[in-house]
Amino acid sequence: MNDPAKTASLLDHSFRRQAGRITARLAALLGPAHLDLAEESVQEAMLRALQAWPHSGIPDNPDGWLYRVAHNSAIDAIRSRRFLSEKTDAVVAELSRSAVAVEPHGELDERLRDDEVRMIFMCCHPALSREAQVALSLKVVGGFSAKEIARAFFKEEATVAQILVRAKRQVREQSIELTMPAAGELGSRVGTVLDVIYYMFNEGYVAYEGESLIRADVCHEALRLGHLIAGSTASSPKVHALAALMAFQAARFPARVDSQGELVQLESQDRRLWDAQLIALGFHHFDKCIGGDQVSEFHVQAAIAATYARASGEDTIRWDIILAMYDQLMLLNDSAVVTLNRAVVVGRVYGAEAGLAAIEPLVDDSKLRTYYLLHSARGHFLEELGRLEEAAQCFREALTQSCTEPERRFLQRRLAACG
Repeated sequence: MNDPAKTASLLDHSFRRQAGRITARLAALLGPAHLDLAEESVQEAMLRALQAWPHSGIPDNPDGWLYRVAHNSAIDAIRSRRFLSEKTDAVVAELSRSAVAVEPHGELDERLRDDEVRMIFMCCHPALSREAQVALSLKVVGGFSAKEIARAFFKEEATVAQILVRAKRQVREQSIELTMPAAGELGSRVGTVLDVIYYMFNEGYVAYEGESLIRADVCHEALRLGHLIAGSTASSPKVHALAALMAFQAARFPARVDSQGELVQLESQDRRLWDAQLIALGFHHFDKCIGGDQVSEFHVQAAIAATYARASGEDTIRWDIILAMYDQLMLLNDSAVVTLNRAVVVGRVYGAEAGLAAIEPLVDDSKLRTYYLLHSARGHFLEELGRLEEAAQCFREALTQSCTEPERRFLQRRLAACG
């Protein structure tokens, strides 16, 4: 018998990587009005894998196995329900034909990629509300559960479930098609698509609780989608900017925790552990994002990440350049989180007193009150200034907020250092 934990891990990885692709392909064959059936078929394939693989072993081609079983499940559902009337036989024939070619490469792989791009643009149709666009994209393309989407939106799971039901109803009732938007509409839809992908990346990059600091599978899935859009007809400098940003950040994953699983701050990370291929991919997209006459938030954030990537070590990080970039980012987005990040850099450039002064206006901001990094950053500057009792209180407050176990242990060490 196979290791159940290994099987579950592989299934989770496969689901993240293949669920959207297979769902998009089935929806292209069935029609977007039957999106629920496409999703149900993929979920049925996952369930059968959970039942079969621990006993029969993991197939040589697990993705192909899921692809074939999902197609067969859809065929069985169509035959039993006969809900497509005169189209039933033709759809079953097409599903049967496509299910034979289960190897995800070559012509089929290209078809899957095309369907996936069309699917994410369909989910971002302007007939749907912005909230529905993001939620539907995360669910259908990203393989997110309603619970995960609720956490990203800071909403109740039941509320997200209702948003998804209404969105799918709109797709059916308004006959929204699984096609790429016309050239004149493409630009307006790309922005929402990029927001969805960035939501997905952040959901993995900033885990809210648990033993793992990050969820690398979610981040790499978002990076794959960004790279996919960058290679499609929807490509633009802004798309490349987001792809660059995600690649630079993902490259640092191996160095974010040490061999003991403890958090390592960015400036102290061992750069030899950074993924050289992802760094190269980041600069590839960064070079392409420079063209054009518009500068987006993704451009500035990618430039900040590139500055970190160019530094050979902590002593060579150009904090002055990074601060100038944050000043530019503030003109595009003066959110509380961006303001906090800028305050940390102010402290790097001008010292702890200046950094603390930049943070103080944020202390009463309701959006940051439960954000542990606000209290941690404030405690850091107070500690540097020798105000240890106040610093300790900040670290205690940070420990009352949601964070991962590596972050919690980091805060506990900082608190102990103020003892």
